[in-house]
Amino acid sequence: MTLSIKMLIAFVLLNLSCMSQSVAQRNSDNAGTQGIILSDVPQTVDTKARYLFYLHGYIVEAGNTRPINPRFGVYEYEKILETFKQGGFVVISEARKKDPEIEPYAAKVAGQVRQLLKAGVPPEHITIVGASQGSWIAMLASTYLENRNLNFVFIAACSADEGFLKMVNLHGNVLSIYERSDLAQSCQNYRTDATGISEWKEVEVNTGLKHGFLYRPMKEWVEPTIAWAKR
Repeated sequence: MTLSIKMLIAFVLLNLSCMSQSVAQRNSDNAGTQGIILSDVPQTVDTKARYLFYLHGYIVEAGNTRPINPRFGVYEYEKILETFKQGGFVVISEARKKDPEIEPYAAKVAGQVRQLLKAGVPPEHITIVGASQGSWIAMLASTYLENRNLNFVFIAACSADEGFLKMVNLHGNVLSIYERSDLAQSCQNYRTDATGISEWKEVEVNTGLKHGFLYRPMKEWVEPTIAWAKR
């Protein structure tokens, strides 16, 4: 075999090796953008992933993740989780037991977030999304964590009484979403009293569905939520 043929073979093998590495890298990158749904913080934390906590409304409970409201229809809890998963997030959510006391669960969520932060996840890669009662839990978690760089989305949040307002001191990057026809409206009062908000945005949607707009993964609230979590 002449020297030139040997050089040609070596060149071809080198190119094949580079192509193989390129394909492997693309596959790895694609795998990294695929979401997953968990009920708790994973034992092995990927510090490059984006984490999204979803805290559902009061109607959902352990053992019934597809409840029906006579006015608003089916609460599509699992479809909502799947939508966030398709957005590439590590989705952390569980169907809570019905309990009028929300402070213990807010403390639990705050503890889960601290686990991620301790493992090295940047706070900007963590978003806590709360819907209806879940938004009250998210507000308390924001108060407990006192971190100005975490992301929060409150959906149909602000219909609680003045006593709850006194319990809350919001921190982080906050997006409030409310429906024009719903009883829950603007969260400006919570913004006024807050001492730790880094960024604030409020979005009014107009679906005409009242509180039922949050029962399914509608683009009106899902798209701004995902955009906020991926800023």
